[in-house]
Amino acid sequence: MPQNEYIEKHRRLFGRRLDHEELKRKKEGRLAHERSKYAQKVQGIRAKIFSKQRRNEKIQMKKTIKEHEERTNKHADGDVVDEGAVPSYLMDRQRVSRAKVLSNMIKQKKKEKAGKWDVPLPKVKPISEEEVFKVIKTGNKKQKQWKRMVTKVTFVGPGFTRKPPKYERFIRPTGLRFKKAHVTHPELKSTFYLDILAVKKNPQSYLYTNLGVITKGTVIEVNVSDLGLVTQSGKIVWGKYAQVTNNPEMDGCINAVLLV
Repeated sequence: MPQNEYIEKHRRLFGRRLDHEELKRKKEGRLAHERSKYAQKVQGIRAKIFSKQRRNEKIQMKKTIKEHEERTNKHADGDVVDEGAVPSYLMDRQRVSRAKVLSNMIKQKKKEKAGKWDVPLPKVKPISEEEVFKVIKTGNKKQKQWKRMVTKVTFVGPGFTRKPPKYERFIRPTGLRFKKAHVTHPELKSTFYLDILAVKKNPQSYLYTNLGVITKGTVIEVNVSDLGLVTQSGKIVWGKYAQVTNNPEMDGCINAVLLV
């Protein structure tokens, strides 16, 4: 028997304490108070790590609650015949069950999470790190080479604040930061100048996605609220994904095709 399994062996032979379940319940009850006390007391980087952890837990909890609510949804039967005459403005309306709408939304979200879209450019040419990053030499003798300057077009959010220049590892030049893109709707056959919300996925590297580097084939999220697109439930679509089809650093603009 391995040396570290003596506790498991003891439990198998003699079982747990009689009040084990009660003590466990009390400990879980105290946990909320202890975490609250810790959250009020903690400072600095530990506070940031703790708040990020709590935020992720709350998001997961809300997703779980939402899934349970969707499971117990109510939808009208499709074969119900209305009594009396139906008004003319209701004649063309189809009865879409709420459950069907929700299931379609869940499927779409799962598809987006998995990163599987029918994209205009399924394959892109790989780009080397030497092409994307330029080595910046620092220090009195210019011997330190840990800094990199991004030579491609990037996107940073509206609330972006640079780190102090001394500690900034990846430098994203202001002249190469873009906020808008020319997005073409494939069905409407028209192009719109839309705001970029985020860089969803860069096929070259996970690091480029985090840095917001936009190259050919990158999937970006754009603000389509002005186009008047609505979901099946009648809500206005705020953000939609689009794939970049040109080399922005060469053309001086971002051209993309909306993924519908």
